Amino acid sequence: MKVAIGSDHAGFHLKEKIKEFLLSKGHEVLDFGTNSEDSTHYPIFARDVALAVQRGEADRGILVCGTGIGMSITANKFKGIRAALCLNEYMARMSRLHNDANVLCLGDRVLGVELALSIVEVWIETPFEGGRHLKRIDLIKEIEKENP
Repeated sequence: MKVAIGSDHAGFHLKEKIKEFLLSKGHEVLDFGTNSEDSTHYPIFARDVALAVQRGEADRGILVCGTGIGMSITANKFKGIRAALCLNEYMARMSRLHNDANVLCLGDRVLGVELALSIVEVWIETPFEGGRHLKRIDLIKEIEKENP
């Protein structure tokens, strides 16, 4: 799987750990930065990752900031992006099974590395269940058309 990844300064260290983890599992990683702890602005990286997923340049995206909230808000501004802020494995599993989330948002300041990597693993490995949930995704797409 090709995964676009990005973070601001607050999520830099966790982003690097996630990148290493994904590469060790055989995934391709497109790193959109940031590349240090120097203060920066999360919307820049959320935009770049969301656009990569939206354009089909990546299968999914992962965004990390201090809490994951800002990344989630920004990524969800993009048509076709279903960004999910997940704090545990259950949320990650459900975001994929029921919501077909294509961007995972995490908070470096609220998750330990081990938990974050476990969330990533569950999220990457869980397929979309389809069925009754497909109708709901279609409704989301209709809402996007109505509200450009």
